[in-house]
Amino acid sequence: MRLLFLAVLRPHTGNAVTAQRIRDHVEAAGHMCVLKDALDYDSPSEVAELIRATDVEAALALHAYRAGRLLRGHGIPFGIIFGGTDLNEDVSQGEKHHVMGRVLEEARFAVAFTESMKAAAGLQWPHAKEKIYVQTQGIATSPSATFHWDTFLQHAEITAPTAGDVHVFLLVCGLRQVKDPLYLVDAFSEWHQQEPSVYLVIMGPEVDPVFTREVKAKVKSSAGVRLVREMPQDDLHAALKHCVALVNSSVSEGMSAAILEAMELEVPVLARNIPGNTAVVQHGATGLLFSDPQEFVQLAKRLVSDPALGRDLGASGRAYVRTHHAWRAERDTYQHLIQTLEGGAGHRAC
Repeated sequence: MRLLFLAVLRPHTGNAVTAQRIRDHVEAAGHMCVLKDALDYDSPSEVAELIRATDVEAALALHAYRAGRLLRGHGIPFGIIFGGTDLNEDVSQGEKHHVMGRVLEEARFAVAFTESMKAAAGLQWPHAKEKIYVQTQGIATSPSATFHWDTFLQHAEITAPTAGDVHVFLLVCGLRQVKDPLYLVDAFSEWHQQEPSVYLVIMGPEVDPVFTREVKAKVKSSAGVRLVREMPQDDLHAALKHCVALVNSSVSEGMSAAILEAMELEVPVLARNIPGNTAVVQHGATGLLFSDPQEFVQLAKRLVSDPALGRDLGASGRAYVRTHHAWRAERDTYQHLIQTLEGGAGHRAC
């Protein structure tokens, strides 16, 4: 089967990584998957032309609104995968809510990353409850063997007598407001002035140009905080292994792939206490949760002063990911759901 897969494919973002992984699952089942960036298309009519040109028989969309809305009315079966933006932001906007409801009417199936996401979607669109399935993100990491930490520190303009004298906290996110990368900057900068060995490094693509300028200006005037560009996935995984912790300060999340990748790498996670994060981080067991910048600093200090705590959290995090976010289970689920896009209009996921 030839399948069109629409997703937002900004390089080095969680969405892009997720889409590429799911494409691999589809193609491993013998299908041809045409992966396209939803941002390249403004209307369903443009996608209609794409469908004719690529001769696809079915489709898949990552994000019910940003991608799913483009698949309506073409007469080919499709499924959708909810993104965090769908259920944390777009759902509160009347027109987008209505459009997503119409998308779900046509979709053969919908996938939510967590039970809470499924429940939220079921409340918003009761007519679609029976077609919503839960599949957590499957995680696989591949740290580069040629990555050099000292070079990374030089590029980040972090200086120390030796690399071992530096304690780096890495915040990985696209530069947009919902990720709130400036949330911890003032508190961290104050801590750095007391303890010069600690650094907060913010890494990610420049998604929102206006907000990116704000981030750059703030970081430039904040001691102990650095902003670096995104890097290839295998280098990012290698860099994480040198960090004290992976930091997440988002206002909302669906399911953060960066958090799960850090866990799989046995790197402690320091995450903001929000529903998307509490779905995967159990405070004191698989990671640490903070509710404000002051609590973040307190917990970060614990990790610096107690390496054994970090090792315990890392080991528990890895065990959690390998149990609940197995790559093979994700592959099996998507390959099964894709089968439901074959056959007549009455065929449904079971």
